[in-house]
Amino acid sequence: MRIDSPISATLVSWGNAWLTGHVGLDEAVDRVERAAGPQVVATGADEVTLRAFLMDKRIEGLRSLRLALPVPGDPLGLTGPPVFNGAAVDAGEAAIAVLADACVGLVPADDRRGSSYSGVRWSAYEASAAVPGLPSLAEAEQELAGAMRSATEALLGVSGPAQGFPALDAPGDTLAPGYPGRAHRVGALAARLAAALRVADERGLTSGQLAARSEALRELDRAVRRARVAAHHAIVEPSRP
Repeated sequence: MRIDSPISATLVSWGNAWLTGHVGLDEAVDRVERAAGPQVVATGADEVTLRAFLMDKRIEGLRSLRLALPVPGDPLGLTGPPVFNGAAVDAGEAAIAVLADACVGLVPADDRRGSSYSGVRWSAYEASAAVPGLPSLAEAEQELAGAMRSATEALLGVSGPAQGFPALDAPGDTLAPGYPGRAHRVGALAARLAAALRVADERGLTSGQLAARSEALRELDRAVRRARVAAHHAIVEPSRP
């Protein structure tokens, strides 16, 4: 699984499209499995297919899915408990199933069983029902634009190899049907910037140049992750100015 295209984002996008009536469950699960192969969810000693897990949680009152894209020092989208937070930070991503009075955290890992089977195994954790402090879509878009300008200025001011910002020629994420146009736009730009960050080349720079470049890219990475989370929540959260 690539960091710039986490399977958790795909699950949240298509899962929310299903929960809001824009696609059926079969179509949602098919799109998630098309992205990363067969999917199972481990709940204690039991293991069920992703389709069965979502259906069961829907009966129990599943309302929405939230995206978390945490890194050490910035647990974006997480509110605890520590066991779930630690697993999500280690994975760099998680999805949170939001029910009426509880939440279930889902952390993905590669699932390889033999030479021909390759899929995803989600580990289910008890998750806090507290709502994380996240930006609105408009706020995230503004932060992303500002961070991109600052990063571009900083990188253009670094002399040496690999000057400037990488070309934004990577394909962006495609959100599921039902998301507002602004969410599609912000999500696609954030995905392209995530890909550019992933391939940013630091070879040949001095320690001082590396420090200036690293700070600029760190701030942009934070803005990218916040924008992606906001875009993936836009279909189930009321719009804010």
